[in-house]
Order: sequence, then C-alpha cells, then structure tokens
Amino acid sequence: MSGVDGAALAVLALLFLLVTGMGFWATRWRRPTSMESLDEWGLGGRSFGTWITWFLLGGDLYTAYTFVAVPAAMFAAGAVSGFFAVPYTIVLYPIIFVFMARLWSVSHRHGYVTTADFVRGRFGSRGLSLAVAVTGFLATMPYIALQLVGIQAVLEVIGLGGGSNVLAKDAPLFIAFALLAAYTYSSGLRAPAVIAFVKDTLIYLVIIVAIVYLPTKVGGWDHIFSAAQEKMAKPNAVDGKPTGAFVPGAQAHWAYATLGLGSALALFMYPHSVTASLSAKSRNTIRRNASILPAYSFVLGLLALLGWVAIAAGTKPIGLDGKPNAQLVIPQLFEDSFPSWFAGIAFAAIAIGALVPAAIMSIAAANTFTRNIYKEWIRPHATVQEEARVSKVVSLVVKAFALVFVLVLDKQNAINFQLLGGIWILQTFPAVVLGLYTRWLHRWALVAGWAVGMVYGTWEAWNVANPRGGVEHFGGSLAQIPVIGQMGYIAMTAFVLNLLVAVVGTLVLRATRTPAGEDETIRGDYFADEGDPRVQKVLQPLHQEAPNP
Repeated sequence: MSGVDGAALAVLALLFLLVTGMGFWATRWRRPTSMESLDEWGLGGRSFGTWITWFLLGGDLYTAYTFVAVPAAMFAAGAVSGFFAVPYTIVLYPIIFVFMARLWSVSHRHGYVTTADFVRGRFGSRGLSLAVAVTGFLATMPYIALQLVGIQAVLEVIGLGGGSNVLAKDAPLFIAFALLAAYTYSSGLRAPAVIAFVKDTLIYLVIIVAIVYLPTKVGGWDHIFSAAQEKMAKPNAVDGKPTGAFVPGAQAHWAYATLGLGSALALFMYPHSVTASLSAKSRNTIRRNASILPAYSFVLGLLALLGWVAIAAGTKPIGLDGKPNAQLVIPQLFEDSFPSWFAGIAFAAIAIGALVPAAIMSIAAANTFTRNIYKEWIRPHATVQEEARVSKVVSLVVKAFALVFVLVLDKQNAINFQLLGGIWILQTFPAVVLGLYTRWLHRWALVAGWAVGMVYGTWEAWNVANPRGGVEHFGGSLAQIPVIGQMGYIAMTAFVLNLLVAVVGTLVLRATRTPAGEDETIRGDYFADEGDPRVQKVLQPLHQEAPNP
C-alpha cells in the first residue's frame, strides 16, 4: 500500500459531503413547532412509518463495524468467530416481533424515552432504573468508538493516516466527527433517519456487485471454499493450533449456539436499538419491520462470505504501520479488485455506515443520561426544554469521548470493551423484557440478579487471554460453562445466574413481605396504538414548562 488513491478519495469525499448536507437539511424535514423536547429531538416525534423505520433500524443495527468486522473474523478465524452473526440476526427478529410492540405501546402511552424509564414506572424502583441506565450508557460507549475503527480502516486503505504528524494524520477523522456532531446537534434523530436511505442503498449496491463479480474473478465458489478450508486448517504460528474453523466441530457447538442466542437476546437491549424502535409511529410498524428486517440478514450472510473471497483473492491487509491488520481486509479487497471510482463508493458505504449508527448511539446514550441520571437524580424538576438542551450537550460529549478513546488507546481496547458491553447489556433483559409480561420478579431481586450477572461476566471476561493477539485480559467472550464443562458465551452464563438469583431472591423477598414498589402501568398500556386518546393526557404535560423547584 503506497500513496493516496485520489479517485477513491474524491468519490468518498463527494458522497460524504452529500450526506452531511442531508444531515443539516433534516432539521427542516417534518419539522415540528419546536424541537425542544426529547420526543422530537431524540425520537423524531415518534412519527416514522414502516420504510423510514426499516432504513433507520437497518442503518442502526448493521454498522460500519459490522461491514468491517464480520468478514474480518471470517478471514482470520472462520465460521465460529464470524458466521454466527448470520443466524443470530435470524433468531433476533421473531424475538422482537413478540416483545417490542409491547414496549412501544407502554412507552407511547406513558411518554417513556428509554428502557430505564419503563423499568422505573413498572417496578417503582429508582435503583433498578439506574442500574439499567448505567449499563446501557456504558455498553454504548465502546460501540460508538468502533464506528471510528471502521472509518479508520477506510482511511488507511485509501492512504491517509500515515506520517509522523499526529494532527495531520487524524485530521480526516476529526472533520468527519465534527460534521456528525454538528448536524446531530441540530437535527436529532431526523438526521440519521434521512442519511440511512443513502447508507443502506450504497451497502446493498456494493455487496450485490461484489458477490456477483468477485467470485468470477478469483476462480468461483468452489475455489473460494477450498482456499478458506485450507487456510483454516493451517497451524497458527503462536500456538500451533489450526488457524480457525471452516465448519464448527462438535467441540464448538455450544460456543456457536450460545453466541448466537445470547447476541440475539442482547441486541435490542442496547439504547440505540430501542431509540430507533420507539421512533416508529405505531406498534404495527414495529411488527412489520420485524418481518422485513431479515432482508438485512441475507445481505449480512453475503458480506460474511467476502472474508473468504479475500482469502481466495490473496488479499494482504497490511496497515500503514507495516503490520498485518485483519480489520482492513474488506477495504483492501475492494481497493485491489475494483476501479478506484467503485472502490470509493464502497469506502463511502463503510464511512457513511459509521455515521448513522454513531448518531443514533450518541442520541440514545444522551437520552439515557438525561432522563435517568440527570433528571431522576440531579434535577427532578427539569423542564422538557432543559432535558433537550442537556441531551444535545451530552451527545457532543459522548462523541468526543469516543474520538479520544480511539485516538489515544489501541484499537483492540475498543473491540475488547465492546465485547464486554455485550455481556453487560444482556443483564438488563430480565428487568426489561420479563417486566413487559409480569411483575412477579421483585425489584430488589432483579437488582441482585443484575449485580451478580455483571460481576460474574466482567470477571470471566477479564480472565480470557488471547495469545495470538498478545492480549492477557478481555481477550474474548468465550469461557467454560460451569457444570456443562463446554466453552460458551460468557454473557449467557451470566444471564442464567442473573435469572436464578432473581427468582430465588423474589421467593425470599415475597415470603418476607418486602414492599415490591408501585406499578404505574395497567394491562391496557401494553396494547395502546397510534391515536389512543389516553396517550395525549400523558404526553401533553411533557410539552409544558414545569414549575421551578
């Protein structure tokens, strides 16, 4: 890799400027009388229809890091590390079809903006709500940082990011996130909703062209699978074990299954997934999206196979520092295989694919902080206008933190903390999802279960080493499952312990008649839909000034 690919850079810059303009224009798109509320700035007025929500959720869930990391995992280690992402997204959508409409309805009826809002109302527990909020906030932070990793991969392959001048090297990244921060601040969730149309169109275009054209160039699918199988069987220089798994063997079945199921249960616990869902205008919009979002799973499967296409193509993902870096494999494959102008389109798909989820994630994290920490614990009488102002500022701080995190620390830290975030976020599932159906679990038992899951999951992850990557701690998300003795996803083991503690704790607390807290919801709240007359009675005060404390 030498020099800057000027044509690819020009196409990337042009498309980047296009979506930046769209981001600022989004301020006028469906503009309400005032943007000074979390309902409008943070949830787009809860007014998005089926197709807008589909593009928004697709842009949110299938990120730049997905574009980079899934095929990179296939390239470096095979099916267990990479291809589990495909079945987990297939399993995911029936799950959200069942519960997400209920969360949308109760949130619409009561004006909830976050899952912690719902937990506070359902269980009458500020402590449990705080646990859910802090977990969501912390788990989202490294996810935002990983979007930068995707952009960095593109910039490296184009030829930017080299040299000893740190300011010049990182200038493109600073510019990209400064523009992202500016239009997110002014347009809120409407900006990523508009940009998602461009992002998803580019990704569909690039992957379909690649999956049709590249196999013919490298000798067909038979050669691709043979080359991948041969590479995975080769012993690794560090530990002498096979490089990876072409097809998971019997010893990897538990790992593959628990990774798939645990990831499916965890994904819609993230604040950004919930934020995109709550922006829908009706509960049926959520269900329709659960039915059509598997189209992205199909594209994800094709994307994952590009990792093996890169093996057959002999792609050498070498960074500007001269070291091998599997994260560069897809950008490098496009750089090597396509004309510069089309490589530029592919790079733009990845870069813009970072902007959409980064915007939604920062908005979701800011909403969580504002509603469930600032208002709940610091300024109980904050007005809706003050909430919006605080959330805008926090969204800027969150982006700045992510930028500093990636620039100061090694990229591997962002990856490790994202893996840890997945373990953490699953521990909120009992309070959120089971809470949508029953209040039998006691609020303090749920807190205890959450704490046990968090401590166990963090400790097990800390003890995972990755000798191949030179990492002693937080080197992966698989560890031995107690009793069973098989390797499995740490998050699922922690989740089972979480549930056991919550159930046993509930039996004890109910036997001792410990107060369970007040439930502000009723059964009908979980079936409310667009136009429900009782919604206005709850939401209307949110748009009025609250009295000064």
